[in-house]
Amino acid sequence: MTALEDMVLVPRPRHIEAMGAGPRAEGVPVGTAAGPDVAQEGFRLTITEADGVRIDHSDPAGLRYAQQLLDQIRSQASDDRLPALRVEDEPDIAVRGFMLDISRDRVPTKPTVERLVELMSLARLNQLQLSMEHTYAYLAHREVWSDASPMTPAHIGWLDELCARHGIELVPHQTTFGHMGRWLAHDSYRERAECPDGWELMPGVTVPPTVLAATPDNAAFVNDLLAELLPAFGSRQVHIGGDEPFELGFGASASAVAEKGLGRVYLDHLRRIVDPLLADGYAMQIWADVLRRHPEVAGDLPDGVTPIAWCYEAPPPDGRPVEIPDDLLPVLDRLGAGPDTFSGFAHNVAPLADAGIPFWVAPGTSSWNSLVGRIDNARANLIDAAEQARTNDASGYLITDWGDNGHHQPPSVSFGPLVYGGAVAWGLDANRDLDLAAVLDRHVFADPTGRVSTALDSLGHQWACTGQRAINSSPLAAALFPDQLHLVLGQADPDSVRAVVEEIDAALTLLAGVEPADREGQMTVAELTVAARMARHGAWRLVGDEGPTQAERANDMAEIVEGYSICWLDRARPGGLSDSLARLDPAALS
Repeated sequence: MTALEDMVLVPRPRHIEAMGAGPRAEGVPVGTAAGPDVAQEGFRLTITEADGVRIDHSDPAGLRYAQQLLDQIRSQASDDRLPALRVEDEPDIAVRGFMLDISRDRVPTKPTVERLVELMSLARLNQLQLSMEHTYAYLAHREVWSDASPMTPAHIGWLDELCARHGIELVPHQTTFGHMGRWLAHDSYRERAECPDGWELMPGVTVPPTVLAATPDNAAFVNDLLAELLPAFGSRQVHIGGDEPFELGFGASASAVAEKGLGRVYLDHLRRIVDPLLADGYAMQIWADVLRRHPEVAGDLPDGVTPIAWCYEAPPPDGRPVEIPDDLLPVLDRLGAGPDTFSGFAHNVAPLADAGIPFWVAPGTSSWNSLVGRIDNARANLIDAAEQARTNDASGYLITDWGDNGHHQPPSVSFGPLVYGGAVAWGLDANRDLDLAAVLDRHVFADPTGRVSTALDSLGHQWACTGQRAINSSPLAAALFPDQLHLVLGQADPDSVRAVVEEIDAALTLLAGVEPADREGQMTVAELTVAARMARHGAWRLVGDEGPTQAERANDMAEIVEGYSICWLDRARPGGLSDSLARLDPAALS
């Protein structure tokens, strides 16, 4: 019989007691009972030779999780016997969610969404949000979404039912203030912008508008959008964004901000959006970055609106804010950020906790702007969020998977952080040191050789090995996309970069030796191979003339573009592919 301690369980239970040999696995009776003494979503699972299997639970979620754990144990039992054991488990955090960005070019296919929902179920996540800017088919706004392969009411209805079968609430997530650049790029909407002609990020650098002006007309505009969107969902919650209103105070609202302060202008406009929704019985989430920087108005946030504090970097070992060169501080300040933004959750939740406001935390997968992940940063960031959530009684934990700058990372790069984040949100103490590679091998990639998880882990560490320091990105991605804004500091060390290339080549060799058992495995190996080649190409650019010749690089990029297009269409709809490819290689579309 397989020893209990040798089983790969996810999430690992907070209390598990082995009691020797149990009953025969075949035909063992399973008794279930609802008990008022069991915590919400929690369960007790008892297996004995005499009595078989008994599950005590307080709600359907607890029963589902117990049955899933039992299935994991059954699948790993040997000699046709289950181990005798007693498990007691319950979640640390009530709401454990996953947010997928579908506004940066990549809109997933139905099978891809099904795969994500399966992984969410494995990790005991209970809420899904799809972050939309221009990727919903609003009836009167075709020019905004016509090339985006948008979600429709039928798609949402299908997904709502799928999520419900897995005990997951599908919550609408529509940007309504900042991050409206895909709308404002069209002449029909440009005059709604805070800065219709763009705004100066730094001397000599003007960027297109992204923020709606804080006006009653714009509030009515987004409320009309929400009135069309929300009936497609069964949920009575909605995330309205509200983050990063970069231009606020630099255009139409300049005089109001000068008179009242940015925090007050922001909150007053937010109230124009949320008050009608509150009156209609909706609960809301908003991003907390503005309120965190303006705690003087945070206390005026109405009940029913929950701010979500986000941070995507591992906390510095000494707990102090990260060091940022002085010449970059004015740019970050103009973006509403500062060193504390990148310095762990303690700095980001303190203003909300001090104000006594209920809040959530939002760590990330660390996949965006990385090509192949930043798995060490992801684990530390996810743990930090769980620790601060527990310390400050946060009621929600939302794992984010953004697609900044073209969503070039494939979905499978985020699978590990998704599952690990769900595990530590469920039970931090039991899952902090979870053997993620073993979990991926057995429960995600179905790869007994361990090649995929080994390659992915190696690739996910290379971002920190070039001799440079990067924040919210990888130097490999920054080198591959030199026209994008990435916060990468210092110069690459040629010897270190050559070692990175060797590690990527070794990972590619591992992936080439994988024999996938099904279509899902084939897609995973193919997309990780393309992503690894992209990372290697970025490393080649860092070593300059010491790397392959220009002709060899051109040939490599042509092969990457071809493979990238194929892998994209395996997982995502065609809308957005041309934009993403143009960022990778403009010549690919000529």
